[in-house]
Amino acid sequence: MWTTTISDRRRESGMTLIAVMAIMAIFAVALLAVAPMVATEIQRERELEAIARGEEVAEAIRQYVEFYRGAKLPNSMDDLLEGLPEGTKTRQILRPSAAIDPLSKDGKWRLIPADGKSLAPFAKAVQAYNGGLLPSSPSQVFDRWAVVIVNSLNTETEEDKTAPISEDVEIQTEDTPFIGVASQDRGKSIVAYYGLENHYKWIFTPLFRGTGVSVQPGRQMGNAANSAWNVVK
Repeated sequence: MWTTTISDRRRESGMTLIAVMAIMAIFAVALLAVAPMVATEIQRERELEAIARGEEVAEAIRQYVEFYRGAKLPNSMDDLLEGLPEGTKTRQILRPSAAIDPLSKDGKWRLIPADGKSLAPFAKAVQAYNGGLLPSSPSQVFDRWAVVIVNSLNTETEEDKTAPISEDVEIQTEDTPFIGVASQDRGKSIVAYYGLENHYKWIFTPLFRGTGVSVQPGRQMGNAANSAWNVVK
C-alpha cells in the first residue's frame, strides 16, 4: 500500500510537470505572436510623436520668420529655443523636447533649406494629397518662397518625381538657414504623412500645414497620436 501511494504521487507529480511545461509552451507561443504587434504599436507611437514635434518646430519657424518679417531664417535649433524678444522678456516659441527628433539616432533634426530642390518632392506629395492644390502661404512673408516652390514644381520632370532618395545627399543639422525640418531616419513608416511612408521624406515647414496624418483604421490612437492629430488638423 505504501508502495502504491508513492507510485501514485510520482505519477501525479509527473503529470503536473507536464501540464506546467505545456502551459509555459503556450505562453511562449502567445508572446511570440504578440511581440510583433507590440513592436508595431511602439513604432507607430514614435512616428506620431515625431510628427507632433515636427509640427511644433514648423509653428516655431513661422513665428520666427514672421517676427523678423522674412529678413532672416533660423540658422539652428538654438535660434528657435532661445525664443523671441518681447519687451524686456523673451517669448518662448519651442519646447526643448520638440527640438529632438525621436526617430533619428542622435536626436537631431535634418534642416531643410528654403530652395525648390529641397522642398519640391514634398510639395508634390502635399499637392497630390490635397487634390492638386497647394495650401496657401501662412502669411505674405512666405510668398517669395512659395513662388520658388511653384516654379520648381512646374519644371519638375517625371524622373524627378520618382527618383529614389540619394545616399549622397549631405545632411545638415546645424549652422544653415532653414525653413523646415525632417528626420534623418530613412526607414519605411507605419504612419503615412501626406501619403508618404518614409520618415526621411516627411518635411515639417510652415509652408505646408494641414491634416496630413493617416492612421490605419481600427486602431486606437495613444497619447502621442492624439497630440499629433490635434496639432495637424
